[in-house]
Amino acid sequence: MVSWNTRELLAQCLRSLHPEVDAGRASVWVVDNASSDGSAAMVREQAPWATLVEPGENLGFGAAVDLVAARTESLWLAPANADVALAPGALATLLEAGAHPRTGVVAPRLVLPEGRTQHSVYPFPTLAFTIAFNLGLTTVRRRFGDRLCLEGHWNPERARTVAWAIGAFLLIRRSAFEAVGGFDAQQWMYAEDLDIGWRLADLGYLTRYEPTAVVRHDESAAAGPAFGPDKVARFTAATYAVIARRRGRGRAWLTGLANCLGAAARVVLLTPSAGRRPGRRAARDAARMWLRAHRRGLRMLARRGA
Repeated sequence: MVSWNTRELLAQCLRSLHPEVDAGRASVWVVDNASSDGSAAMVREQAPWATLVEPGENLGFGAAVDLVAARTESLWLAPANADVALAPGALATLLEAGAHPRTGVVAPRLVLPEGRTQHSVYPFPTLAFTIAFNLGLTTVRRRFGDRLCLEGHWNPERARTVAWAIGAFLLIRRSAFEAVGGFDAQQWMYAEDLDIGWRLADLGYLTRYEPTAVVRHDESAAAGPAFGPDKVARFTAATYAVIARRRGRGRAWLTGLANCLGAAARVVLLTPSAGRRPGRRAARDAARMWLRAHRRGLRMLARRGA
């Protein structure tokens, strides 16, 4: 687990993992990224069976996981946020789902505090997909939207191979992890899951979504307080940084332009009826939010020089 100022949620996560340690299925490591809320002390007091690493600075997510990977030898790695808690049997189910040697990642069903399944699997943000999405072509047929795992158009009850999954909790085959060189430390926060998923797919590894393995997730417990309303723009910029490094800077800018044009078009089309229909107003406001996020994300990418 990578921890930063989520003491109570970290304690909850550790309690959910203790039975897996007792069963011999897991060893638990906590990298505390210089928390100021007593998280490290809590681990020492309440979970002496876990290995605590205190680097003395905030390494970000991927670099913290790489640190533990270099010190361990297990066949599987399970990088996780501190704001998750495993339901009984989840880890055993994930291990069983990863039996095929081409499976590099197994992703659980993430369940939010209110009981709703979190949308956690996505297509790769290729330029072709981005253009098709902004033209509305990806949702013309219901089965097409489900196959691409688009938000609002997928069936979260169906186990399947997906492009990539968000990294709140993942099971990653160590041999696959080492084959791609682990997480990229340049992705300090956000999109490190997209980045490693894309690199694994390039080597022929599969990501498997297993809905019967349930992991509870208090989404953005650390990132929300840290970044506030800037969170979406930061995530967007991190995504463009991945595209720039993996597919070229020009492709990243073209993808961003397509997203900006698509969001702007939705704002224009939805505005005339937004005053009369609450659903249209909400959709217009969402399009405005994404337009700001894509523009800000591209500006942040330009400042990074990625």
